[in-house]
Amino acid sequence: MNNIARSLTHPSEVIDLLSFQFLGGKEKLFPKRGEVEMTESWEKCDYFLTKTSRSFSAVIKALDVELRPAISVFYLVLRGLDTVEDDMTLNSQEKQTLLTSFHEKLYEKGWTFDGSGENEKDRQLLVEFNVVIEEFLRLDEPLQNVIADICKKMGAGMVEFIHKEVKNNEDYNQYCHYVAGLVGIGLSQLFSATGMESSVVGKDEERSNSMGLFLQKTNIIRDYFEDLEEGRTWWPEEIWSLYGNKLSDFADPSNTDAGLKCLDHMVADALQHIPDCCVYMSRITTQSVFNFCAIPQVMAIATLALCYHNKDVLKRNVKIRKGLAVSLMLQATTFEQMLHIFQRFLSEIRSKQIHTQCERILASLTVAEKAIATHLRQCHHTTSQSSLPSQGMSTTTKVVATVAVVGIAAFAYHKYNQGSGTVSANRPLHSSFF
Repeated sequence: MNNIARSLTHPSEVIDLLSFQFLGGKEKLFPKRGEVEMTESWEKCDYFLTKTSRSFSAVIKALDVELRPAISVFYLVLRGLDTVEDDMTLNSQEKQTLLTSFHEKLYEKGWTFDGSGENEKDRQLLVEFNVVIEEFLRLDEPLQNVIADICKKMGAGMVEFIHKEVKNNEDYNQYCHYVAGLVGIGLSQLFSATGMESSVVGKDEERSNSMGLFLQKTNIIRDYFEDLEEGRTWWPEEIWSLYGNKLSDFADPSNTDAGLKCLDHMVADALQHIPDCCVYMSRITTQSVFNFCAIPQVMAIATLALCYHNKDVLKRNVKIRKGLAVSLMLQATTFEQMLHIFQRFLSEIRSKQIHTQCERILASLTVAEKAIATHLRQCHHTTSQSSLPSQGMSTTTKVVATVAVVGIAAFAYHKYNQGSGTVSANRPLHSSFF
């Protein structure tokens, strides 16, 4: 009910929320696509997948059965690696040794690790990591090679940044490559190795890397205040030093204007990856893979539009409404629809740019908008999108949902006037989209 209340000033979002939760929208977007052979270790991996990320678990489970085991194992392996990297109770030498050798543990049957701090969120995954290894060893060798190679490179990158600060843009891009670009590269190689996508998807590491960087940079921008409170700083000094003496200065209300200029600069940097992301998505032909890739991309562009020149970013963690998130998921089921979503939020940023006069954002917008316009023209001259049909609501569903919206709006208005609590359309959603 809270999620619906937050979207009351956006009726289409309420309709999508109701459709998604109660009228079969979730099942249509994330249908069951065959069953994975059930083993005791797979059952445990499935449990850990849901426990570590309910939202990501739902998207993975909607993948075709040929791809699901490899992506699940890939995710759990990297989650295990990330748990080691995040654990502040481990001494530096032990952490570095584990990070650089973690890929080798994948071939050691029965290996587990119980040295994580008691309060580590995913400690139990490492305590029972032997089940992940069992499923890893059941994969075909080419899939094992992809996962182990990415794990090795990511572990090495994590070690590099244990004592290294993000000073310049090169450091920033390199850090984002290690923690997100490599994920994009690994996923793309798995898509190709399973035959779900063409070989070019797996071979074009530059575009795969950009897919990851676009998402990671969005998270880093959005999480400015949260990271600052936890002692992490990922905004590159080369950028923030143009506007202040310390990155933390921007959290001070007296420095809001400078903070907004720095924030806008960061958004402009992230937008530079959109042309590569469009090329990548234009090559995806399998519906479940398209959904898997498109959903986080449209969430990212919506988040950047929310963050751009938004002083709230400097004092709290901001997130898009859940109603908007659901609407975007339901809409972004074809390449053309995804492009229109990007176009919509780039227009929002441009409307703000008119008032901020940020030249950097203008340059990034122009390049991104030109790339999207080119792809839209190509969409209009091809029938290739017929393999990715729209998964929007039927007319009947919309009518039912609209009637429900009227009832809910009346209820919310009644409760508001009774003084039982205010209804805010601007409160953020929690991290999970589901």
